[in-house]
Amino acid sequence: GFLHYVVTDCEFNSSKLNDIEYTESYYYNKLEIIRFSSSVGKFVGYTEVGIKNAERLNNGPEVIARRAQKESYCLGNVGIDVESALTKS
Repeated sequence: GFLHYVVTDCEFNSSKLNDIEYTESYYYNKLEIIRFSSSVGKFVGYTEVGIKNAERLNNGPEVIARRAQKESYCLGNVGIDVESALTKS
């Protein structure tokens, strides 16, 4: 069979919004085919199919929705993680 999965990640150095990077990577059979990165601000394809899909996604509403994920998905969760780590150290 074939395996398709998505990995969503928030990397951060502090709980400030400009210190957070949101990424969403799409894999097919363990090979990353496309990624959205908030630091780049668009989808980037790594395979022939990924490049075609990145172009389509960057010209549609999906790219605007992903740009908002840094604030809506990461910011609150990063604040919780930082607070949790500080209270346990």
